[in-house]
Amino acid sequence: MKAARGSVVSKKGTPWGTIIAVVAIVALAASVIVYYMVQSAPKREQEDREAAAASFAPTAQDPDPSKRIPGVVTANYTGSVHVLPTERVAYDKTPPFGGPHDQTWATCTGIVYPTAVRTENMVHSLEHGTVWIAYNPQQVTGDALNLLSVRVKGKPYTMMSPYPGLDKPISLQSWGHQLKLDDANDARIDEFIAALRANPNGVYPEVGASCDAVPGQFDPDNPPPFDPSKPGPDAKPMDYKGSTAAQGEQGMPSAPASSAPASPTPTK
Repeated sequence: MKAARGSVVSKKGTPWGTIIAVVAIVALAASVIVYYMVQSAPKREQEDREAAAASFAPTAQDPDPSKRIPGVVTANYTGSVHVLPTERVAYDKTPPFGGPHDQTWATCTGIVYPTAVRTENMVHSLEHGTVWIAYNPQQVTGDALNLLSVRVKGKPYTMMSPYPGLDKPISLQSWGHQLKLDDANDARIDEFIAALRANPNGVYPEVGASCDAVPGQFDPDNPPPFDPSKPGPDAKPMDYKGSTAAQGEQGMPSAPASSAPASPTPTK
């Protein structure tokens, strides 16, 4: 009897298979948690930045909070002045933030363009309430580029693209507003977006206009390229009244209008 009991006990031994399986499950769970924390960190950090900038959201009493952001430059531009896809505009600012523009807007549904896009299309998107983050691709790379991208991806009325030759690392544009910066960590980026993206208080001409892709006219996966050359003598001036054959919104004939800009002034 004793011998038999001893034999049964010795056969039980240590359950190494079970231990190894439990350790593997715990390690896998830990790796999943770590991966999630690492991958979600940029999003969580962006949520914190947006919360900090929430005081710059527009209200009826404070229709344009960007006036409180140091460094913002403003100008008055009349909208709805369209040019043809084959025409260029001699813009008065680099990057421009208002004036005549292509009859088709660039898709602005929270898209990060990997290559520079034709300026005339990008300016049209500003008329719809979009914030455009432009950056110098020679100066903004790696972590800084990712830090800008997380502010744009999936955010309606927001778009981003490289802008070769930009005189500052970063330049933010909304219709009639611009802010140039050196650092992707600058809190003013989030304040500018909070104040001006789809601002409903009349700071841009076409409140409620679409940012969706225009089928057959603008392909966000293959957009018309940026032209780095200086506009020629046939470029349309800033006081241009619109091309006769250009279409207006939703394919309607474009109504001629004056778009003479006021002199830009820095916000104090």
